[in-house]
Amino acid sequence: MLSTYLPALLMFLVATVFAVALFTLTSVLGTKKMTPEKALPYESGSDTEGANHVRLSVKFYLTAILFVVFDIEAVFLYPWAAVFRDLGWFGLIEMFSFIAVLAVTLVYAWKKGALEWEK
Repeated sequence: MLSTYLPALLMFLVATVFAVALFTLTSVLGTKKMTPEKALPYESGSDTEGANHVRLSVKFYLTAILFVVFDIEAVFLYPWAAVFRDLGWFGLIEMFSFIAVLAVTLVYAWKKGALEWEK
C-alpha cells in the first residue's frame, strides 16, 4: 500500500519544501525599504479613486456566492464522468436528478433576480 501512495507523498513533500524555501529566501534576501509609493493603495494596475471604505452591493455578494455554488457543483461532474460506465443506469439516473436540482436552483435564482446586475 505504501508503494501506491509514495509518489503522491513525495510530490507533496517536494512542493512543501520548495514553497517554504521560496518564502524563506524572499524574506531573507529581499529588500525591505518602504517608500511612499509602496504605501499607496494599489488595485489592478491603477491608482484607486474614491473612498477607501466603499460598501459593495448585496448583489455582488449574491453573485459571488452563486458562482461558488455552481462552480463547486460542476466539479462533481468530473468524477462521475470518469466512472460513468461502471455506474450503469443507477449512476445515470442519479446524475440526472442532480442536474435537475441544479436547474431548479438556477431557475429560482433567475426568477428572484439574483442574476440581474444593476448599478
